[in-house]
Amino acid sequence: MKLFTMTSVAAALVMSASAGAQTLAITNATIHTATEQGVLKDASVLIKDGKIVAVNPAQVDADEVIDAQGKILTPGFIGSLNHLGLVEVGAVDGSRDGSDKKASITFDPSLAFNPRSSLIPYARKGGITRDVIVPGGSEDIFNGLASVVSLSGEFDSVSQKHVALAIELGQNSKGSRALSMQTLIQKLDGHLQREKKDSDAHNREIQVLDAVFAKDMPLLIGVSRAAEMLELLKLKAKYDINMVFAGAHDAVLIADQLAASDTPVIISAMDNLPGNFDSMHADLANAGKLEKAGVKVILTIAGDSAHNLYQLRFDAGNAVSYGMSQQGALAAISSNVAEVFKIDAGAISVGKAADMVLWSADPFELNAKIEGIWIDGEKVSTEARQDKLRERYTTPSDMPRGYTK
Repeated sequence: MKLFTMTSVAAALVMSASAGAQTLAITNATIHTATEQGVLKDASVLIKDGKIVAVNPAQVDADEVIDAQGKILTPGFIGSLNHLGLVEVGAVDGSRDGSDKKASITFDPSLAFNPRSSLIPYARKGGITRDVIVPGGSEDIFNGLASVVSLSGEFDSVSQKHVALAIELGQNSKGSRALSMQTLIQKLDGHLQREKKDSDAHNREIQVLDAVFAKDMPLLIGVSRAAEMLELLKLKAKYDINMVFAGAHDAVLIADQLAASDTPVIISAMDNLPGNFDSMHADLANAGKLEKAGVKVILTIAGDSAHNLYQLRFDAGNAVSYGMSQQGALAAISSNVAEVFKIDAGAISVGKAADMVLWSADPFELNAKIEGIWIDGEKVSTEARQDKLRERYTTPSDMPRGYTK
């Protein structure tokens, strides 16, 4: 299924000027803005100092001009709910830093983020330019703090710390889910009823909960059963705080309540079979149904998403084939993520970070390739470990292929 319309183009992308240019313009592009402007044909975007300074200006004056020749330009996609940069090999304990059994409210896994992980260039090949990394696996219901990272590969890639407090509710292997809900209520009540002291300013847990009640960060809650989500909506109204539901397999049953309460959901477009008694309503059509009901939807990769983030665009394409709108699917992997987690990217709009991807064809199609990808206005490579291995093992040599450099 074709999700975008594009003009037939000739050969390769033409680039000019020096790498150190201060301003960059991409012209003659079919721009999918992920804003109310929608799709702009034969349009231009101007970039300066890592920011978008003009969209479709009357005149283009830049140090470097790239003629897109009618090809598709989208915002860089934003991943979420994964351990990208916090894990290298899932089966190797020493390469996993995204979780800890002793973790609690203040756990910050971004301190261990590795911008040189081999998984990051592979994710870039899928048009991913930023990612929301989250902790997991705590014995507590509080897993810790989520952060936003850039996929530039630079050592200052953690761009925003503490954008959400991650919580895990739902079924337990032992004990009752009711105790988990009760623990959350007691923690929120206790914070409001505490006696304020001078030492509070140095208490990290109090600082985190203060940020939650100030709506500086939402509660990112792993939950799937409709009854539990309805209880959480009561708490949201009672405490006047923001919540985001992740997993949310039963969300279609309470779509109207979610839309009325402005509660976003993060789901996998590919969940179509129940994995437990909390996911009985998993269905490929859920993303489209939620969008039509007015729910803000974010798409993520189910399972080992750190290793499979590359396929996010394909999942979005599948969501379209099962009823989600084309622009809704694009927003679900770009502007919606940015809005929920207050990321200064995710849309081709004046003032936003210049995270953009130029595609050879419809990015939701298997045959589309990246012809240019920029993070903060800087062009980055899509060469990944897989490319290097292919080159190594297919290069003619007198030596055994395994030794080819």
